[in-house]
Amino acid sequence: MDLGIGGKRAIVCAGSKGLGRGCAEALAAAGVDLVLNARGVEALEATAAAIRDRHGVQVTTVAADVTTGEGRAALLAAGPGPDILVTNAGGPPPGLWSDWSREDFIRALDANMLGPIALMQAVLPGMMARGWGRVVNITSQSVKAPILALGLSNTARTGLTGFVAGTSRQVASKGVTINNLLPGIHDTDRAEALDRDVVEAEGLSMEAARARRAAGVPAGRYGTAAEFGAACAFLCSVHAGFIVGQNILIDGGATFATI
Repeated sequence: MDLGIGGKRAIVCAGSKGLGRGCAEALAAAGVDLVLNARGVEALEATAAAIRDRHGVQVTTVAADVTTGEGRAALLAAGPGPDILVTNAGGPPPGLWSDWSREDFIRALDANMLGPIALMQAVLPGMMARGWGRVVNITSQSVKAPILALGLSNTARTGLTGFVAGTSRQVASKGVTINNLLPGIHDTDRAEALDRDVVEAEGLSMEAARARRAAGVPAGRYGTAAEFGAACAFLCSVHAGFIVGQNILIDGGATFATI
């Protein structure tokens, strides 16, 4: 399928690895030029070079922490007036509700709610003026069903979901869509870190920890960054203009919900 977005420009946050890279690769395959962000310079430049070589698109790199105002300013300066924005940031650490301080919550909100909101506030006016735009926020399956050990993430990402629910419906008439992708377990560094916590806490092997978690997914496996990226690229396509304010699970059926 021709996604109809060749020649458009996208900002992709946290795009050097994992799900962010999956989105960047899929957009580049559709002919989209990228402003690619990550904190680590080495991985970022390696990913950018690979995407340029594979897809022949322009890739501008911005090594910055977009959970900070300075990082977001650098990113927006490198990619003014984007047609597409993909927000993404690593989730806060797991823990127990009784252990978190106000500062812990503020850090989680800055990374997973306030940061994406600030980026949307920066790019939406231009998208609306041009009559076309796509925003995809990578959030979490936890906004549909809480993950008990990830209360900081549950809190911050649900707040972002509330913002998108209202805002998406206010900008849709201008040809701009905002949607959220809710990943379940995918074979990424984040999954490895969470599995390692289980290994250390319970004395399991990594293979046993992964097998146990995969057994809880109806699809029987972890997802891949490539299939996640394909869903992101479709939401950014010309074919997705009637999909507004949705929270789309990509979790292999792991979230048990009727709606």
